[in-house]
Amino acid sequence: MIGNSAAARKAILARIRKRQGRGASSRPSPAEIEAVETYVARHPLGPLPRIEGDVVGRFRSRAAAMQSTTDRVDRLADVPAAVARYLTANGLPLEGCIWPQLGDLDWAGAGLRLAPRAAEDRDPVGVTGAFAALAETGTLMVVSGPDTPASVSLLPETHVAVVPVGRIVKHMEDAWALARAELGELPRLVNFISGPSRTGDIDQQIVVGAHGPYRVHMVLVS
Repeated sequence: MIGNSAAARKAILARIRKRQGRGASSRPSPAEIEAVETYVARHPLGPLPRIEGDVVGRFRSRAAAMQSTTDRVDRLADVPAAVARYLTANGLPLEGCIWPQLGDLDWAGAGLRLAPRAAEDRDPVGVTGAFAALAETGTLMVVSGPDTPASVSLLPETHVAVVPVGRIVKHMEDAWALARAELGELPRLVNFISGPSRTGDIDQQIVVGAHGPYRVHMVLVS
């Protein structure tokens, strides 16, 4: 099934490139890239709400409003112990998966059994980093890649995100500007996560965990 899906996707994109007169290449030309960059640079921003004072405090308060919980530690090395405290305090499993990008931290020393890989259906906990975080809404910006598989934040019932406070920006526009400046070519997937998954489709009753994690916890690293 996966092979058929990949072949179908490849065929569809090939037809689109052919209709665009691009031939077999899937990469934009230098002229196309320059045109997009020029447009973005000249395009005026819409009105943005004023965010002053403690940006980290604003992020934490907005995250709480979206039913996320937060903690704060001084160093990246302190993260495994903070994650273990959160899971233990809430009676949650101490096993699951983590981004390979975070695999060098001493998870086992904190009593956690977290495998550095993409998520599987059986994983109760997924620990990721974050490319950026938005103070305006308490939202995480997460990008996918070989060492940052998207499934880790989507499949497990509990998502824990490690957020350096230096990556907290005021608005979504600031986060996109960071992505253009630092990533160059955008990854295949960019997710914006605002608290646990929820839906109100059935009788307008909010159901948490409908399409993803039941809970989102963030460890901010100073």
